[in-house]
Amino acid sequence: MRKNDYIRHNEQIISKLPNFVNDYYIEKSTIPLSPATLYQYLNEFTRFFNWLIDTGITAAKNPKDVSLAELEHLKKQDMELYKSFLLNRSKQSTTKSQATLSHSTVNRSLNALSALFRFLTEESENYDGEPYFYRNVMKKISLVPDSETYQTRANNIKDKLMLGDTDVNYLEFIKTEYPKQITGKRILKMYERDCERDVAINALLLGTGIRVSELTNSNLKDLSLTNNTISVRRKGGKWDAVPIANWVTPYITPYLQVRKSRYEANESTPALFLTKGAQGPRRISTATVELLVGKYSQAFNSVRITPHKLRHTLASKLYLQTHNERLVATQLGQSSTKATSLYTHIVDTKQRAALNELHKDNN
Repeated sequence: MRKNDYIRHNEQIISKLPNFVNDYYIEKSTIPLSPATLYQYLNEFTRFFNWLIDTGITAAKNPKDVSLAELEHLKKQDMELYKSFLLNRSKQSTTKSQATLSHSTVNRSLNALSALFRFLTEESENYDGEPYFYRNVMKKISLVPDSETYQTRANNIKDKLMLGDTDVNYLEFIKTEYPKQITGKRILKMYERDCERDVAINALLLGTGIRVSELTNSNLKDLSLTNNTISVRRKGGKWDAVPIANWVTPYITPYLQVRKSRYEANESTPALFLTKGAQGPRRISTATVELLVGKYSQAFNSVRITPHKLRHTLASKLYLQTHNERLVATQLGQSSTKATSLYTHIVDTKQRAALNELHKDNN
């Protein structure tokens, strides 16, 4: 969905939830949390309130009537029961075989509730200048241990990364080889219109490790090829000037040269990356970026990947070059090195594969 679609859906959900959730939404919209993130959170709140109703823990008949007092007096046992409900809940599926929710999915739900309770007990303010209530039951609820080790995760994604010269070969493929695979005249015309843009998008993701939402929310003024940086708003609302690898600049410049003329950009279209619609140019959506990365990567090596794998690629290559987890975390906009431990395992598996190839060469 596009940003405006998320906002519209969010407003529809908000109308069916208590007023204090609306207070949370208004405050978090100004940080900002992205409309997509807030959409996920609002759906989690709705699921939780419906569960409170179904179990009889609340006297409310619909989610909008759940009261602050009821949340204030929830017991730890209530929340552990909800966590158990999530762990045993099946994914919605059109197939007969249904798998339970992954631990990471359950943790995302718990994190959403933790964010709401933190707002209600610490960040909110009533007419007396005090939080709505003080007792935060979510502080007593632990997340579910991850069912996958870093080694398992590394093994699952390492073959989807563009290490070595693969990232350069990928960008050159989009420029020169991909159009040879196109058969329809209309599709070829669309490719010719968007080629420079699509190459620039892939190059910027590969050369910075920024998130796809950070890329799509960026404006032209945020990009400085003089300083080789792009300013993005990270999770939590903080601005960050992210360094761009020097080698990707030649892949970005051609798009900047055609952005105004080809996409009819003007002062009312500040977005860095644009797409053309019936009503004129508009900011490119995350869904469009995900589709174009998937399309090109599938054609490149028969493995369809997501923009997040390009982020993993940058992080893995940076760690391989520096062996510095703190530096990788800083580049990715992460406050700790906890998540960057994944890249040490990716690099280890690649090193082992290289050693095996050396052994073959000696036989």
